[in-house]
This record gives sequence, C-alpha cells and structure tokens, in this order.
Amino acid sequence: MKWLYQVFGISKQAYYQRQTASKKKDHDNQLVLEEVARIRKLMPFAGTRKLINYLKLFLTQNNIKMGRDALFNLLRNRGLLIRKTKQFHITTDSKHSFRKSPNLLENLDIQHAEQAFVSDITYIKTDQGHAYLALVTDAYSKKIMGWSFDDNMKVSMVKQALKMAHKNCRFNHKSIIHHSDRGKQYCCPDYTEFANKLGFVMSTTQKSDPYENAIAERINGILKYEFGLRKTLASVHLARKMIKEAVDIYNNLRIHWSIGLTTPENAHRQFNKHEYKSYKKHAA
Repeated sequence: MKWLYQVFGISKQAYYQRQTASKKKDHDNQLVLEEVARIRKLMPFAGTRKLINYLKLFLTQNNIKMGRDALFNLLRNRGLLIRKTKQFHITTDSKHSFRKSPNLLENLDIQHAEQAFVSDITYIKTDQGHAYLALVTDAYSKKIMGWSFDDNMKVSMVKQALKMAHKNCRFNHKSIIHHSDRGKQYCCPDYTEFANKLGFVMSTTQKSDPYENAIAERINGILKYEFGLRKTLASVHLARKMIKEAVDIYNNLRIHWSIGLTTPENAHRQFNKHEYKSYKKHAA
C-alpha cells in the first residue's frame, strides 16, 4: 500500500483518517435520511428549510455537522426534494343580498392571540363525492381554533367550527374580530347573529382578492398539500380521520416562519411574545 500513499502524496495516517471520515459521513447521512423519513411520516411535505430546524436537536445529539445546503444536496441526490403544485376550486358564493361587513383587518396591527380569527371553507374530494372543511384560525398564532367537516356547505357546518373555536379560547376577551370572505354562509343572519352572541365582531373581504383572507387561504393549502388532503380519499370517514390528525400535527408539531419557527400551539400560549408579520406578507 506504500505506493498508493505516494501516488496521492499523503501519509498512511492521513489516508486512514480520510477513510474514517468518509465512513462517518456515509453513516451520518444514513441517520439523517432515516430521521427525515420519520419526520415526513407525520409531515409528508416538509421542505428543506423546515427540516433543518426540526433536525437541530437530532444533529446535536448525534454529533452530526450538517447545514441547510448540505441537507438540500443530500435530499436532492436521493430524489427526496418536495415539488409543490397548486390547485384551485371555488367554494365562495358571494352573489347574495346579505349584508357584507367592512374589512376590519385591513392595516390592522395584530398584537396578540385571539385578537382576530380568520375563517374559510375548502373542498375535500372523496370517492363518495365532494365534502367540505370549514376552518377557524387565529390570525396571530396561526393555530387552528375550530373546524367542521360535512358533505354540504350549510350554515350549520360553519357554526359548528366557530363554536369549537370559541370553546378553545384561552383568554378572556370582550370581543374577537371574525374575518371571512363574502360567502353567503358567513354573511347570512343565521350565522352573523350566532357569531355576535358569542362575542365576535364581523369582518369580510371587499373584493375577490385572496390576499384579503391570506392566512385562511394559506392554512387551507398547508392542510391539503402537506398532509395529503388534496388527494381523492376513499371515504368521508377516512377524510374526517385524516383531518383530525392533520389539525393536531399542524397545531402541535409544524413550525412556522411567521411566528419565529415555533408551532402554532406554542405561539398561542405565549399570547403576544413574538413579532407578528404583515397580515398580507406572511410566511407559514
């Protein structure tokens, strides 16, 4: 082997050090890939930027040095990068005679949890037909406060989601802004009177611009594209089960850039300890 060391111009000790380092790198990469697989079992569409934060403690505990670029290259070489696609399906019926409220979130500085909730409806495809998911999300912490799932878009569905959100409130507020699009479910007296009795002040978008309800639209997308809810599911029963699991993982495990790389549940508990980013220029 002496001639080999001479060819490469290195000592025997340096040669074996390189061999050891190479084996450690391969071993470390395998450990990281296994941990990424474990994370993606819960959050299948977690991208590199989120993964490197989820992996921090794991890397430290296993004495592995790996930055975002190295993780990106590792995932790319293994064909494990996430490609995002977009789909749109209109669920808003704003052609009605019900009163539309002003947009109270425009230029509003969101300073604490339970200052404003945003609501929206998104569709879920199943082999038994289309079903619908109503969500109520805290605009500050991004926590899903309430949800309801049904095979129709009746007012009872959105009322149920709001009732759950109200029940899950932690802080004693006299009123909370309730923001939504101009869909008839949110503007009809049956719903607005119900919301008012719970202490909500109504707010609606003024145009069809999705930025006017950007957080709600974003949360819809996260649940559908990161938790598998955009696929055609086998049954309504399975869809309900997946939604429940997705909301739990989203609230308690998924970190957000817009709340300082913490989870919605943690941000909500902190009440007003993170710097809130613009309502329109948000990043989840």
